[in-house]
Amino acid sequence: MDFILHSDYQPTGDQPEAIKELSDGVAAGTPYQVLLGVTGSGKTFTMANVIARAQRPTLVLSHNKTLAAQLYSEFKSFFPENSVHYFVSYYDYYQPEAYIPSSDKYIEKDLMINDEIDRLRLATTTALLSGRRDIVVVSSVSCLYGMGNPEDFGQNMIHIACGMNVGRDSFLRTLVSALYSRNEVTPERGTFRVKGDTVDVSLAYEEIMVRVIFWGNEIETIQVLDPVSQLPQENVEEFNIFPANIFVTSKTRMAQALAQIELDLGTEVGMFNKEGKLAEAKRLQERVTYDIEMIREMGYCSGIENYSRYFDGRSPGTRPFCLLDYFPKDFLTIIDESHVTIPQIRAMYGGDQSRKANLINYGFRLQAAADNRPLRFEEFESLTHQTIYVSATPDDYELNKAEGVVTEQIIRPTGLLDPVISVRPSKGQIDDLIEEIQKRIEIGERTLVSTLTKRMAEELAAYLAKLDINCAYMHSDVETMDRIKILDDLRAGAIDVLIGVNLLREGLDLPEVSLMAIIDADKEGFLRSHRSLTQMAGRAARNLNGLVIMYADKITDSMQRTIDETERRRTAQLKYNEEHGITPQAIIKARNLIIGKEVDEADIDNENRQARSRGGKGKKYEYTHTAGKQMLPDDILRQCEAEFSPNAGLAADPVVKYMSRDDLQKAADRLRADMVAAAKKMDFLEAAQLRDQLLEIEARLAKTNPTAK
Repeated sequence: MDFILHSDYQPTGDQPEAIKELSDGVAAGTPYQVLLGVTGSGKTFTMANVIARAQRPTLVLSHNKTLAAQLYSEFKSFFPENSVHYFVSYYDYYQPEAYIPSSDKYIEKDLMINDEIDRLRLATTTALLSGRRDIVVVSSVSCLYGMGNPEDFGQNMIHIACGMNVGRDSFLRTLVSALYSRNEVTPERGTFRVKGDTVDVSLAYEEIMVRVIFWGNEIETIQVLDPVSQLPQENVEEFNIFPANIFVTSKTRMAQALAQIELDLGTEVGMFNKEGKLAEAKRLQERVTYDIEMIREMGYCSGIENYSRYFDGRSPGTRPFCLLDYFPKDFLTIIDESHVTIPQIRAMYGGDQSRKANLINYGFRLQAAADNRPLRFEEFESLTHQTIYVSATPDDYELNKAEGVVTEQIIRPTGLLDPVISVRPSKGQIDDLIEEIQKRIEIGERTLVSTLTKRMAEELAAYLAKLDINCAYMHSDVETMDRIKILDDLRAGAIDVLIGVNLLREGLDLPEVSLMAIIDADKEGFLRSHRSLTQMAGRAARNLNGLVIMYADKITDSMQRTIDETERRRTAQLKYNEEHGITPQAIIKARNLIIGKEVDEADIDNENRQARSRGGKGKKYEYTHTAGKQMLPDDILRQCEAEFSPNAGLAADPVVKYMSRDDLQKAADRLRADMVAAAKKMDFLEAAQLRDQLLEIEARLAKTNPTAK
């Protein structure tokens, strides 16, 4: 199927020229191109037009999950009839395996997988192997990490058709080989249930069920079921069922892998013994032997990804398979906000190898564990044959790759000007900021505030909340799906002010934001560089009343460059508006849930009206998995502090038994947030203790009456 672009608008301004230049470059086989596009100029629309003209599978790479989710939503709206997918890391919490020689501490791997993101990842791989070419995948750098062999994944696909001669039991064994499990109680993703000659399969990658009805050894009927009502939606003649996990292999390859693991184990244990490292030799022998036994009996073991080289059939030192291997050879790569994404890609490999080295040198893992890794930068470049770098502030790397040839897109079709920049003294900055925020609240507009630290963001949010200002903070400790909800709430008007550190810098499309306030703008560094300041200024460029306030005691070189560049763009836009008789217009953009359906604006407006009628200012945002947020009621906290040692775990406190279900849920949320924060600080011992407390709270929560308050 061809890409079919849907839009209420036609390319205007300098979009037509940009689309033509980039499309001609793709058609001519130009390996590298740069699109320098200012915020609000319609870069995503330009990308969509280039994809529609190229008619090739496309990878859109973003540097953070939040921006990737927003791009995913936009591309789905541009290509509703085509296959648009979202591929990011599926960990809500990840504590990597590590060994610290200085303190002789081994830290076991621990993780929490987000089930919905896991489904979206599987949907991506199945779509890429389905043979379709009208595919857009919006991904984070997660696409650089190791995955299963696409050949094995494709070979484990189960093709069924009406009239096919296959026994029910044979079909069930095939499902198990594709890593589906039997569950007769509740149909969950990646499971199947059997009732006589009927088999219901809950697909791992789509929110549907497939019912296969047998007549003897023949498939009589195939039905697609609604997953909620479990009623048939349609009958189909044939269907492809893809594996329930990305890491799937054949029995033959598994047998070969286990044989090679045993050979390498003997070699490496012998090397340790020869060097006099008897403890390391014994440790490696015991750990790997146990893993081999687990794989033989269960088909997997904890940390099986460390043996991926064997199961993939790769030679030592060769790169792992990754998402890029699932694409056809002629796919197009678009790197959004390339000035940030490219350095992030470069950094992935080094961090992974430094941790693996200790595990290998001290006998915790075979040397093959080092080959379970993200791609090196040069490997990434070798797989992406044609690339378009997109940024408002492209770096030297992108400019050099494109040999200095840049496609500019600095005219906004709506006629909107770059925001006015005001530099104000840092003394009294919070009082001045509050006054400016109140002005925006009165006219229904939003404010973004950029701080230098997470703690400053949280404390400022707490202070504004005391003044009855609806606000939230967003930084790297806030979970992916929570970030998406915060942005949805900001656009909907449930939040008036959003405070952040680095996540508010690039790409966010928020037309309701008219004020961007930058605290400590004169503190030179990565967060206050010329590129960072220019990107932040762009957050207010989608509103007629756009204003950027830089709170500073001096004007740095970076600030001056941003001010000069912004003025240059304002001048160019004013000239274009005068020549074409354009009156600047505010961007009117539908509010869509980034992962989900369109927001019901009437419901939101009604909710906010009801809140205001009660004397409030609309919905108050409550964090569910955010580090540093106090989740327990004050009276219970005081009781705990008074009666128990401050070092005692929350789950061990007798007070817990008197908590209501709501209080237990809040306690679980707080512990989960603290656990994630501890892991990010590399304090894995504390993270493990918090995890144990969380498991106890969740066990108690499971026993409570759901209706109890």
